[in-house]
Amino acid sequence: MKPLITYFALAYIISWLIWFPLYGHAFGIDNLPVLPFHHGIGGLGPLLASVITAWLYHKKAGLKQLLKQMIKAKPLIYVVIALCSPFLLAVLAAVINYVASGTFVRLSGLFVAKEYPALGFSGFFLYNLVFFGFGEEVGWRGFALPRLQSRFNALTASIILTVFWALWHWPLFLYRPGMASMGIAGAAGWFFSLLTGSILLTWLYNSSKASILICAIFHSTIDIAFLADFTDANMTNYMGMLITVWGILTIVIFKPQNLSKQPRTKI
Repeated sequence: MKPLITYFALAYIISWLIWFPLYGHAFGIDNLPVLPFHHGIGGLGPLLASVITAWLYHKKAGLKQLLKQMIKAKPLIYVVIALCSPFLLAVLAAVINYVASGTFVRLSGLFVAKEYPALGFSGFFLYNLVFFGFGEEVGWRGFALPRLQSRFNALTASIILTVFWALWHWPLFLYRPGMASMGIAGAAGWFFSLLTGSILLTWLYNSSKASILICAIFHSTIDIAFLADFTDANMTNYMGMLITVWGILTIVIFKPQNLSKQPRTKI
């Protein structure tokens, strides 16, 4: 239990301190220096926390285990799912949008980032993979999930992890435009989408026998699909609906105990 407490505390402290120049204005502290890609740098908090905690409690063996999971790219089918499924869901959402409203969606915008259009698709994918894929998943799935799964079944572990994962995001509600404008209903919807994502990431993690790489790729492509230049409120809602259905089917098909055909990974 101590490693988990240490990990969560460090993940919060590191990310919240890095992000402070972005939300300090909410506490009357302005004009703090902001670095390029500052928000992304804060996303490295869970990774740094997991590395520090693994070293404190498991020394070289702990770091070696994390590294091994970070480069594990098998089974390849799950690499393909992680890379392609969010974009297939986006295309399906565009079809639903057309059927529902008769409006065509410019799918070329799927490969353009609203936030950093100059990066291009490959640059934005790399940005997401480094700062939010590996930055988050080395910690949430690579370090925390298997320890939670040692005490709880996969679904319960995913729900518990979602609560801690959601709390980690709280500073974003003070400075990220899309989140700062959310009401209670919007925040509840955001939490539910986070829970659905957590269930799917648990499915990928357990199915791949603990590949952090596969989880990092999926985290990245999901973010890209939702932040693409072709999305509007309708498209976001349709993609959210499709991912929710996917998450529910995952629970029904693979059952709460392991959320995969493979036994859940424990530490």
